[in-house]
Amino acid sequence: MKKIVVFMLAVLMVASVFMFAACAPKPTEPAASAAPASPAAKTYELATVVKLIGIGWFDRMNEGLQKYAKESGNKSTMYGPPKADAALQVQMIQDLISKKVNAICIVPFSPEAVEPVLKQAMEKGIVVIGHEADNLVNVDFDIEAFDNFAYGAELMKILGEKMGGKGNYATTVGALTAKSQNQWEEGGVAYQEKNFADMKLVERKIETYDEQKKAEEIMTELLKKYPDLTGFQGATSQDAPGAAAAVEKAGLIGKVHVVGTSLVSIAGKYLESGALDAIAFWDPADAGVAMNKLAVMCLNGEKDKIKEGLDLGIKGYNSLKYNPDKTENQSKYLYGAAWVIVNKDNMKDYNF
Repeated sequence: MKKIVVFMLAVLMVASVFMFAACAPKPTEPAASAAPASPAAKTYELATVVKLIGIGWFDRMNEGLQKYAKESGNKSTMYGPPKADAALQVQMIQDLISKKVNAICIVPFSPEAVEPVLKQAMEKGIVVIGHEADNLVNVDFDIEAFDNFAYGAELMKILGEKMGGKGNYATTVGALTAKSQNQWEEGGVAYQEKNFADMKLVERKIETYDEQKKAEEIMTELLKKYPDLTGFQGATSQDAPGAAAAVEKAGLIGKVHVVGTSLVSIAGKYLESGALDAIAFWDPADAGVAMNKLAVMCLNGEKDKIKEGLDLGIKGYNSLKYNPDKTENQSKYLYGAAWVIVNKDNMKDYNF
């Protein structure tokens, strides 16, 4: 009996082994290799450093940068000091070098001040694109919205006609170090000397540091100092509105004429009142995108495509030209044809 029990247990154990083997899951066969995914387009971290934040001009530029980031997949961020200060800009660029961003697009308060730190950035392999500073050396490219001297001349043409070709006028710039703004002023004065010989420039290139209140104070003092002053041309987006505010408060609308660079969102109420005759500008949003697009072309190894005739797909930047004033490395300095002239009659066409 004992032998039978042992035999039966042995049979049951063998049967269990076979049953387990039959029920056990089979090893998974290797999956067929998936077709390799097409490589995603490379994206970059693009830093745009502006003169200062908190003013309408660069708020508008940031709108363009954020739209471009959404459309392109690149990270596009704007940086700027709370006041126009070259040292603060330099510090920001140094921080961005430490962060190893792929590109720095710069609108410098003082081109001379940022040259050394931009050189450091380029030595680290960071692409550098300039704007409003065609005297920068340490850049891969500088992109201007237009011929700066011609732009200033166009503003002076309007001012001269409003003044009847005679009378005293003054000019302002954000700073004597602001290259493009000084070129606008110089282009305007050269046009006046050639075309309006009876106009007299009583004071020029007074610095406003991009502050509207400062521009208003300057104009108030000019009106006291020169009771026969009848004209003003301003460079920064804050200058003409500030001067117009002073003209309005002095009750001199129609007697003192004001023109300058600005935006409708900043200067519109003075265009409406007649204290400001006309403004000129280019869209800062488009300028920001133009800088970013050039940076990405450089990062993608397409520097050879950045030349005269290039179409960036942005209005006013459809056929870039070399800066004729450059005799060395001319191909680094390009400009478009992006300015517009706005007055009371057409200001509603612009919502920024």
